[in-house]
Amino acid sequence: MPRPTPFHKRTSELCTSMLWKEWAGYYAVRSFDTCHEPEYYAFRHSAGLIDVTPLYKYEVYGPDAARFLSRIVVRNIEKLKVGRVTYCCWCDGNGKIIDDGTVSRLDDDYFRLTAALPTYYWLKRFQSGYDVTVEDSSERLAVLSLQGPYSRDILDSAVDADLRQLKFFGVLRTKLGSIDAWVSRTGYTGDLGYEIWVERDQALKLWDSLIEAGRPYQLMPCGLDAMDVTRVEAGFILNGVDYYSAPTCIIEARKSTPYEVGLGWTVNLKRGPFNGHKALREEKQNGSRWALVGLVLDWDEYEALFEAHGLPPHVNSAAWRTAVPVYDPDGEVQIGQATSGAWSPLLKKNLALASVYSEYSAAGTELQMEVTVEFSRRTVTAVVTETPFFNPERKRA
Repeated sequence: MPRPTPFHKRTSELCTSMLWKEWAGYYAVRSFDTCHEPEYYAFRHSAGLIDVTPLYKYEVYGPDAARFLSRIVVRNIEKLKVGRVTYCCWCDGNGKIIDDGTVSRLDDDYFRLTAALPTYYWLKRFQSGYDVTVEDSSERLAVLSLQGPYSRDILDSAVDADLRQLKFFGVLRTKLGSIDAWVSRTGYTGDLGYEIWVERDQALKLWDSLIEAGRPYQLMPCGLDAMDVTRVEAGFILNGVDYYSAPTCIIEARKSTPYEVGLGWTVNLKRGPFNGHKALREEKQNGSRWALVGLVLDWDEYEALFEAHGLPPHVNSAAWRTAVPVYDPDGEVQIGQATSGAWSPLLKKNLALASVYSEYSAAGTELQMEVTVEFSRRTVTAVVTETPFFNPERKRA
């Protein structure tokens, strides 16, 4: 049975839809009302507040902390400066992804790692020989994500730090009134946004402070359904949907490398050995079989499929996560699968993330994606498009 997060007393009072899901063993709101679209528009036009406490969190500290993490993940954490956050992934010995997340350098020898899946025992497995301590802080820390164009204005009015000095993927320690907090300029919406980290006994004070600060800006509590649409617009992959953690795969074909899921840019090969180093070096030299791409479906063709049945075009308001086949330009040979997608209310486009054979991954390539209308399987043209689909200047400004 799922457990309540430290914010559950507030979120449960507001969740009139009764739409919940289990996330990492916790109750998580899908949408507070029966439709998530107002929450989506809050993320994109004002600001949304979402409980992301279920993220797994680990404190890694000690003289060898940077060297230890550099051994675990594909990035060189020793080069990460204090007050900075980096996105990365970690692999098994064959270069297959186990999980992705962030590493924050909070002090010279103090780091925080976030993960989608339980990672404590994986970290402990490699601890021998390093002067480092690994603490599972998942239960101890509560986290809210404040995302949207007015997120800085809202948070700036509540904290004692100048957030205009906090750059994209930066982190600092501050206070919200009497609350000690860490604030990172990170998030999962592809927009301007922040994540606020506090001890769990301060969770309700944090919620109340942000809700009050956000009233002049129409701040809205948001759930996972709205964030799922924004993450597709941002081109962000999801463990268990767009790729699978290697230890959970029962067949080799399900496993992926960073290069195959669009995370090759996080791999730093020019340093000492790390998990999967040799395999990833060889893949870099020889090329990858798969590539992750963005797809934009041809609307006229899509509309015509429904019109042939006397129907208006149907698009899901929620993001979808059921993989569908993708074919070559002639629609004859399957060359991959779209793993997730969404109708973008802001961009007015039908979007998808897909894994395809590398030779079909060039931007502008016209592929065919399966669409089912009235139980009949058809295809429409889907153009390979660079991600993120949505990339506002304010995100980094």
